[in-house]
Amino acid sequence: MGGLALLAREMGYRVSGSDAQVYPPMSTQLRESGITVEEGYHPEHLQPAPDLVVVGNAMSRGNPAIEYMLNANLPYTSGPQWLGEHLLADRWVLAVSGTHGKTTTTSLLAWILEYAGMDPGFLVGGVPANFGVSARLGGSDFFVVEADEYDTAFFDKRSKFIHYKPRTLIIGNLEYDHADIFPDLAAIEQQFHHLIRCVPEQGHIIHDGSAAVQRVLERGCWTPAATVGQQPDCNWSWQVIAGGGGEFVLKAPDGQSHSVTWPLFGAHNVANASAAMAAARHVGIAPRIAAKALADFNGVKRRLEWRGSPGGVSVYDDFAHHPTAIATTLAGMKARMEGGRLIAVIEPRSNTMRAGVHAEALGPATEAADRVFWFEPPGLNWALERIVSEDPDRSSRIADIDALVGVVVDTVRPGDTVVVMSNGGFSGFHDRLLEALQNRAL
Repeated sequence: MGGLALLAREMGYRVSGSDAQVYPPMSTQLRESGITVEEGYHPEHLQPAPDLVVVGNAMSRGNPAIEYMLNANLPYTSGPQWLGEHLLADRWVLAVSGTHGKTTTTSLLAWILEYAGMDPGFLVGGVPANFGVSARLGGSDFFVVEADEYDTAFFDKRSKFIHYKPRTLIIGNLEYDHADIFPDLAAIEQQFHHLIRCVPEQGHIIHDGSAAVQRVLERGCWTPAATVGQQPDCNWSWQVIAGGGGEFVLKAPDGQSHSVTWPLFGAHNVANASAAMAAARHVGIAPRIAAKALADFNGVKRRLEWRGSPGGVSVYDDFAHHPTAIATTLAGMKARMEGGRLIAVIEPRSNTMRAGVHAEALGPATEAADRVFWFEPPGLNWALERIVSEDPDRSSRIADIDALVGVVVDTVRPGDTVVVMSNGGFSGFHDRLLEALQNRAL
């Protein structure tokens, strides 16, 4: 929604909005763009009446602002519908979907197009460092969008990506998530089936070849498709060479191999980059040009973002909130480290995490970490203690932020790496930890 606000502002609209507990980097972007964000959801925020209310999917019936909007008969639409109708209708849309890696892959693809001189528009669920903003209109027909499977709005229960009508589509992976709206993986596959029905015959689909995606394609696919993966029989086959993924080779469908040396690491990021290179080829960008672009990619805020190394302790901020993402991120970091211990600090914050759907997989997902600190937020519907009890020498459960900062500071030593994992603000834990480590080093 913040990205949509930036796009509308760039198009010349006067934009304001309301939200609860807005935090950086989005709050910073909005403020710097002159967009007023009111705290909370109050009817007076819709007075005087706006020309249009764009409703986010976090809003539901019973919300005071929503009830006022309906009673006052104000015109309204959803964020994805507004984007589809006002921005994407006449553009070549490159959509990036899947359970994990959407933000990074979208950022990579947008940067490859930018590097190639194609001046794309984009909407990303994070802030790519190469651009400094999460959204822009661009100056060409190409628009790169992060395509989420979450539902659209309280009045439209289709997945957001149905509104985007992509010509180039990446399906990076497909696993069960969003337990608050999907009963099982089959329900998610149904939405991806609907998405594929919208991709034109002259389009292109790039996917990971997994069983779930294959099931979706078998239900009907009218578009040429290509697989990307580590398996040699994939149309685009990648292989890690060194640096935990910092160096890899991608073999294209024509048999040509392309070497990439870049700042990111981890097999999951190699998969993201390979999919982006394959999608870029569909719009005419040669893999050798894409490989050069990757060398200059500077990452995405809150996607394994280095925050500092006070007192010789490296602190990273990561958005991972699913067992698979946690496991691949920690494994990639461990493979890259040359010494010290890997410390994971994890907040199970997403709706799926809070419901305990992935509880059995969370402990094994942290296998690469030497120590794991679990923060138990209020409202968790299951006991983290059962994860800790299975591995008491390596895991701890803490329910107070200040206490969590204290125990992490007391545990780490110079040379260690701390990866903080949460899909929210984590009550400012990152900054508190950095400050405490800095004070200890003085």
